[in-house]
Amino acid sequence: MRMNPNPSNTGLNAMGAVLTSASLQADMATPKVGPQTTGVAPSHAKPAPRSWLQLNTPMADWQGRRVWLVGASTGIGLSCAQALRTAGAHVIVSAVQWRALDVSDPEQVHATAKALQAEGPLDLVVYAAGYYRAQRATAIDLDDLLQHDKVNYQGALQVLHAVLPGMLARQSGHISLLSSVAGWRGLPNGLAYGPTKAALTHLAETLYMDLQDQGIGVSVVNPGFVATPLTAQNQFTMPALISPEQAAQDMLKGWAQGQFDIHFPKRFTLWLKLLRLLPYRLYFPLVRKFTGL
Repeated sequence: MRMNPNPSNTGLNAMGAVLTSASLQADMATPKVGPQTTGVAPSHAKPAPRSWLQLNTPMADWQGRRVWLVGASTGIGLSCAQALRTAGAHVIVSAVQWRALDVSDPEQVHATAKALQAEGPLDLVVYAAGYYRAQRATAIDLDDLLQHDKVNYQGALQVLHAVLPGMLARQSGHISLLSSVAGWRGLPNGLAYGPTKAALTHLAETLYMDLQDQGIGVSVVNPGFVATPLTAQNQFTMPALISPEQAAQDMLKGWAQGQFDIHFPKRFTLWLKLLRLLPYRLYFPLVRKFTGL
């Protein structure tokens, strides 16, 4: 969605990749968060049959599951890490102060993934790293366009390349990509951001078709407006704004229901899904009317 982040932020710093000392101390004081925690890996018994509405095997029991969250220092990622921890998962957070990781550095991504997988299998990998700056074609900035692509899309490819071989060998695991409703159709100020999120959604769709018979689940998360450090800088009223804690609960609910397309809040995203069906002759003037751009 349209946001106005601090222009000095780059890479993971754009999503506020520095934990406050209070939140860091609170999480470090809880022994079941972080890669240093050991535990009994969940048994990988044959999954129970799922209904035709469930595109993935439901994940509701998090006890003993190992989750790697890439880009979870603040906002949705941090709240998701905390919710999973509360549910019993062993959460490994790649951020500045836990597992330092620059998603644009292939060697660092692969080294981190190798170290984590040496400690035990990864049951869920969530790619939540993101970068955003508003941009329009009337003031195009190539370097910034490429930075969006490097963090939002290429970073996801680096993580996938590092973790998929292990999941394929085990015939188990789940990959979840944090996209955005901003990638559903073109929007003003989204010249750099929107296409990368559209690419993530397309990537998730293709991954699902390739991996559904390999025992690997795939989901894509498309949030609407969530109250994060980035959206706090917006100069307009954000419809259906929710907290990152609510976003995290919606994500866990989607995984528990075996969903592929996890979008929220429904009172906002369902309207946007209807807009996706409109022909361009209607869509373009409607967007201009409602955004004033």
